[in-house]
Order: sequence, then structure tokens, then C-alpha cells
Amino acid sequence: MRSPIDRTAPFGDPPSGHYELPRMTLDELRENFAFLDDWMDKYRMIIELGQDLEPLPEEEKVRENKVLGCQSQVWLVCRPSTEREGALHFVADSDAHIVRGLVAIVLMIFDHKTPEEIQAIDARPIFAELGLDQHLSQGRSNGLLAMVKRIQSLASLAA
Repeated sequence: MRSPIDRTAPFGDPPSGHYELPRMTLDELRENFAFLDDWMDKYRMIIELGQDLEPLPEEEKVRENKVLGCQSQVWLVCRPSTEREGALHFVADSDAHIVRGLVAIVLMIFDHKTPEEIQAIDARPIFAELGLDQHLSQGRSNGLLAMVKRIQSLASLAA
């Protein structure tokens, strides 16, 4: 079984064929969400966030990288961060547009943080602040928490 943590890439050198796109920050997302009154506009923004995700190569969309507990298929891999020594970089993808956007939000919270920082984060208040707890189905909410659990599990393996 292949490890979901790619320990072969040295810090500073992303694996061949991988690159990171600039992402909206969590604070920018909070500002944008505060500006939007209509949840349909917020859903559209979430979908747009998913369009900007770093691509996950097809060969990494394997059973070992699947996040269990999501309604849609979600794959998540962990690599050393090229931005911060000792931190982790996550790359993820989904087969559903809205879920790709939710993945982007989860990555805003956890990406490029150390394993210790990741373990200390409780994402539920952030999801509540954004209104996701009130506007997502129970299945989607469970999927968000499954992604968080998987990230924290990978972080504990990397510690």
C-alpha cells in the first residue's frame, strides 16, 4: 500500500509535474462571504474556488488517497510544504464541483501548517462562521468533517 504522505520530495523541490497555484486566503474568503447576502452567490463562489485547486494527477486518485465519509469522491495527498520548512502541503480533488470548492476551503485552513498546528485547529467554528453548518446538507457537513479528520490523521503520521 502506498503511503498518502509523499516523503520522497525534499523541501523546496515540488514533485515533478506538480505546482501550486496562488489561492484566496481564509481572511479574503471571510470578507467576500460577508459582502454576499445571497447563498446562491456564495455557492457560486465556492464552486469557483474549486476551479482554482491545484491539479491532482490521475495516478494519485487511488483508493489509498480517498477520503472516507464523503458523499462524493474526494482524494487527498500530503507532501512537504515548499513554502515553509516543517509544514505540510495538501493536494486534493473531487468529482463534484461544489465539493471541490469545499475542499478549497478546507485547504485554506490547513495547508502549509506544521503537524502540531494542524492538530490544534478546530475547523468547526470556522465552518460555522462562514455559515456552512447552516447551508450544507448533513451529508456534505459530514464530508467536511471527514476531510478534516483525514488531514489531522495525515499530520499525526508526519509528526
